[in-house]
Amino acid sequence: MLTDEELISQAKSGKLGAESTLLERYKDLVVKIARSYFIVGGEMEDIVQEGMIGLYKAIKRYDDKKNASFKTFAITCIKHQIQTAIKRANTKKNAPLSNSVSLQSFSDNSDEEDFLPVSLIFQVSPDEKVIDKEEYSRLVEQLKKSLSEKELKVLALYLKGYSYKEISKILNITNKSIDNSLSRIKAKLKEKLHTY
Repeated sequence: MLTDEELISQAKSGKLGAESTLLERYKDLVVKIARSYFIVGGEMEDIVQEGMIGLYKAIKRYDDKKNASFKTFAITCIKHQIQTAIKRANTKKNAPLSNSVSLQSFSDNSDEEDFLPVSLIFQVSPDEKVIDKEEYSRLVEQLKKSLSEKELKVLALYLKGYSYKEISKILNITNKSIDNSLSRIKAKLKEKLHTY
């Protein structure tokens, strides 16, 4: 099996299939990164597609003379592409992404305004912002009630930056269980946001 660097070299020299092999090799990583984000009113495939664009850019731009592995460089490019798409969406240049939210935006502290990002409020008057803050409070309470104790613990640790491995040790659960919990949390959040 060829290394990433060998495949990149072949892709840059125009060898057919080398680029496709790398895209396929890293697709699961793109999906894993994309799961940290979701689009209100959109699909996970939109974020995965942005991640794949980031991966493609990584293949084109990777320089093996730098002191980073291709995987490290690819992760950076994938995250950057997704985050750029969300920022672009927040300027309303791309309507399907205009309500993008990252799970990273959540906080387990008591300040509810930090729990849901203020960027969900677009072009509203001060009066509407007061109403929206009340709506946020209700939404946060409903979301907290809909999450199980395990989901709340997983979310709190995840948002503090703990890795799956660390969360697994702390809560004595498997990585798959963590991943399933985060998927359920995103689905519940999406459902709650659709009602607002």
